[in-house]
Amino acid sequence: MPQQAVVLALANQKGGVAKTTTTVNLGVALRQQGYRVLAIDLDPQSNLSMSQGIDVERLETTMFDVLVHGTPLTEVLHVRELDVAAAGIELAGAELALSASIGRERALQRAIAPIRHAYDVILLDTPPSLGLLTINAMVAADGVIVPVQCEYLSLRGLAQLQATLEQVRDNLNPDVGIVGIIPTMYDGRTVHAREAVELLEQSFGDVVYDVRIGKTIRFAEAPVRGSSVLAYDPGGQAARWYRQLAREVIARELRPEREEVRA
Repeated sequence: MPQQAVVLALANQKGGVAKTTTTVNLGVALRQQGYRVLAIDLDPQSNLSMSQGIDVERLETTMFDVLVHGTPLTEVLHVRELDVAAAGIELAGAELALSASIGRERALQRAIAPIRHAYDVILLDTPPSLGLLTINAMVAADGVIVPVQCEYLSLRGLAQLQATLEQVRDNLNPDVGIVGIIPTMYDGRTVHAREAVELLEQSFGDVVYDVRIGKTIRFAEAPVRGSSVLAYDPGGQAARWYRQLAREVIARELRPEREEVRA
């Protein structure tokens, strides 16, 4: 049997926590380590697609067609720094269009199945909500990675995410859970940021990754060029953060999977 990709959903119902930034740059860092990576844009804002230089307004076929009409995923793939399954603004209507469908929570899982053998890692960039698109991602995923802004109020949103995951486990995907938490927008000079990370570690232990993703203007500049920070500023601190994150993801989420397949 060919190896199946590890599917990881990046989710947080709070916006502005570097979720799309993490999806793109983690994916590119994994690609640089030799992994075959697909990033699926499930956010109607299409930031992931645009950050890789895709003109979403000119797209004829998008993830909306994949989820609602059963269009093969291969028809919305764009080869950039990593493979991207692109989204457009029409994806905002997907939840309503799917609402009357039988098995609506498994639309993404069905779409991924035929191409899962073609990749080592599939990253799912979800919208800032816990609606049907995010539920689809949780059902399709082997695990969930949660970027969390290093502020107390951001940490409180984790309880709602956990509650949603519990419902998904009980009814749709018994194996999914949080496999990693990434502290983002970290400023180690502030007591508040340090205390927020301490609280994360007390609550979730080893699930919290060691890397701390800080703040830099490079995260805003790179998407304007249609590239990751690893391509835009390969020697910069931002690139180093995401290379470290990639090493942690490989060690914790990918190597065990490969060893299991070989066995």
